[in-house]
Amino acid sequence: MTPPIRVKYQTIEIGKVDIHLCTLRDKQQFSDPDHIAKNLGINDALWPLFGVIWPSSMVLAHYMQAYETENKRILEIGCGMALTSLMLNKQHADITATDYHPEVESFLQRNAALNQDADIQYERADWSKDNDTLGRFDLIIGSDLLYEDEHSQQLAKFIENHSQPNCEVVLVDPGRGRKNKLASQMEKYGYLSEQVKPHQTDYLDVPFKGHVLKYWRNADEIHQ
Repeated sequence: MTPPIRVKYQTIEIGKVDIHLCTLRDKQQFSDPDHIAKNLGINDALWPLFGVIWPSSMVLAHYMQAYETENKRILEIGCGMALTSLMLNKQHADITATDYHPEVESFLQRNAALNQDADIQYERADWSKDNDTLGRFDLIIGSDLLYEDEHSQQLAKFIENHSQPNCEVVLVDPGRGRKNKLASQMEKYGYLSEQVKPHQTDYLDVPFKGHVLKYWRNADEIHQ
């Protein structure tokens, strides 16, 4: 019999907002008795990575805390523990979260309830397929998404499939060496880009070596 996964509770302060989280206790947790994750191609070593708070997700949440989100439909890609989605949900933003891991949704709604907020719209999605029902968004966000070389092309196409003609994209990359490949792919879809270092990351235990990747597209300007 597979032992139950162990969890922990923590509170993360983002500005003046407290986000309460139930996460995996550590990266040693694993439970896939029905082989759902295995059948999706998620091996034992990768299984727990969704369930902890990574530095990039902290950077994204702090960066988005004061970002202009009014009247924007927002998508978080590869949300994992969805720290930023939970923060935006508390601000009553129009946020939809997505991930590939089969356990993400249950933690997401558990944490939304833990923060006494409404459920967050969610759909499990595969970047390599065009079979989701997410629709299109004005603002797309994510953190630590570029694990493999093929992810740059897959991610850019996924973003294109879900972006409005006028769209902003904000991604946080910890420095895995693929951000320039993604910029080249995004340029094919008409996006301009810049890479900036986040400011004041003293909320992290160690200095952040990555970048905030910003992309934007104005269809009116493209067709002038």
